[in-house]
Amino acid sequence: MTVIGPDRPGLVESVANVITEHGGNWLESRMSRLGGQFAGILRVEYPAEKQDTLTAALKRLEQQQLTVTIHLDRERTEPLAQKLSALEIVGHDRPGIVREISRVLAACNVNVEELSSERASAAMSGEMLFKATAKLNIPKTCNVATLRHDLEKIAEDLIVDITFHV
Repeated sequence: MTVIGPDRPGLVESVANVITEHGGNWLESRMSRLGGQFAGILRVEYPAEKQDTLTAALKRLEQQQLTVTIHLDRERTEPLAQKLSALEIVGHDRPGIVREISRVLAACNVNVEELSSERASAAMSGEMLFKATAKLNIPKTCNVATLRHDLEKIAEDLIVDITFHV
């Protein structure tokens, strides 16, 4: 499920209470505060017979300005991760950095498992820097040398530093 709403203390607790009260178990999550909003994605398991009551209880959280969207797990048809790798990007901020990097990754069928990015002031100059880290799922069919070359070419064009850990 996904949850999003204005950040406030106790928000995660309210979701956790509903899940537990309906026999659910919190499996995994990624949650963050960004721009005054709280957003998260989480997976839970629960008894099948509780699905309707759990869904209704989660929807009632909208009274607390929390939007909850529920997605049922589907059986995976694609292969699991073949190789997890890390990518780090640092450079002067400018539009298009994520688009160009993601274009190279998509061309090689690389899946972005996690992406975290921010703008920060450079220590000495005060100029805005773009920083990003990503966890990548690289399929067996990907030529890693070609991927590395294409990322290095993009780094030159964008004038950013890219570190690619395979």
